[in-house]
Amino acid sequence: MSTARAPIGVIGTGYVGLVTAAGFAALGSDVYCVDIDAEKVERLRRGEVPIYEPGLEALLAEHAERLHFSTDLADALQHASLLFVAVGTPPTYSGDADLTAVHAVADAIPASKDHALVMKSTVPCGTGASLRRIFNEQGKAELAYVSCPEFLKEGSAVADFMNPDRVVVGDTGDWAGDAVVELYSPLDAPLVRTDVASAEMVKLASNAFLATKISFINEIANVCEETGADVVEVARGMGLDARIGQKFLQAGIGFGGSCFPKDVDALKQLAGNSGYHFQLLNSVIEVNDLQKRRVIGKLQKHLGGLVGKRVALLGLAFKPDTDDMREASSLVLSARLHADGALVSAYDPIAEEQARKLVSGITFASSAIEAVRGADAVVLVTEWRELVDLDYSEVAAAMDGELLIDGRNALDPEAIRAAGLTYEGIGRR
Repeated sequence: MSTARAPIGVIGTGYVGLVTAAGFAALGSDVYCVDIDAEKVERLRRGEVPIYEPGLEALLAEHAERLHFSTDLADALQHASLLFVAVGTPPTYSGDADLTAVHAVADAIPASKDHALVMKSTVPCGTGASLRRIFNEQGKAELAYVSCPEFLKEGSAVADFMNPDRVVVGDTGDWAGDAVVELYSPLDAPLVRTDVASAEMVKLASNAFLATKISFINEIANVCEETGADVVEVARGMGLDARIGQKFLQAGIGFGGSCFPKDVDALKQLAGNSGYHFQLLNSVIEVNDLQKRRVIGKLQKHLGGLVGKRVALLGLAFKPDTDDMREASSLVLSARLHADGALVSAYDPIAEEQARKLVSGITFASSAIEAVRGADAVVLVTEWRELVDLDYSEVAAAMDGELLIDGRNALDPEAIRAAGLTYEGIGRR
């Protein structure tokens, strides 16, 4: 796609790190990837991709000659000036981001006027200033720092990298910021070049706003159920207003994944640590938690009780086209159903391996029809295309009961009823 360009280092080979590495390799850079997980590094050297992300395996294979994997940071330091940090920042019990891995990387970088840390990991606003103080204390004041938050959506991360809706670069106006801007220049995306703290806040604020939009439409859906309105029609009418837009107005059983829950919590905690009570985000989190449990109420309403009832969950991943189970709605549903005495079967076309690590007390089926066989009720949890396109007449024939709860409003209610099933969506008439 491009002639040879400046080499870069990528520290951390998870979703963000691998997609970033593959993307910059496609743009012509040699990319030196570093990870502390030796087994993962060996798999990557063999061409095995440890995560499921559409298009990623093919992109890594196509540009394999530009991709180098190692457990030794020295390889990246030797070849690249820009070191993209893409390590995990999971939430702690308090809700703060755990920056242990970020600090480990910062400590490992030697003093240098020729290197820069480019922060891809989602970190609290103020992290750049904190790291700058640490660098000064460690005698590494000349080490440059850039905040360059990622906006990759799992399931479409490769396309998001190659066609970004914006590139945000937070820096002090030095060579490192210029170099990052140059790296992204072939993508011809709108550029937001700003200070470090503002760049850090852009990521948290963006995800918190989208999460708020989801919780809002879910609240509207709940009101629709009480008033006889249809949330799909309401969202259609709302979304045509250019000030609102159609995206993230799909009511359902709540958001999950590695970003929204973590970033909403992190922003709420950041505000609290600064002395500000972010009341809106408390409500966003509460609505999202309760939304998952409303499905249990729907099942109880139709089935009377759950003890001994067979419930099938179609889909386990937090969204289609990924195997990510972090904060997935299925985790709450399966645990609640199991605790209430239901017999739970489940099917997911991709995420079963990851789900087995997190879920117990349920039966994993090899197909959707096998999962629903003998079920009193079925819940569509993840709107995989395979599950949306099922022959629901065959589903009805395999079930003992007739209740189908469409947890994503992804199915045609009339088609489901025509198949002989009782349809219940989220906020549907």
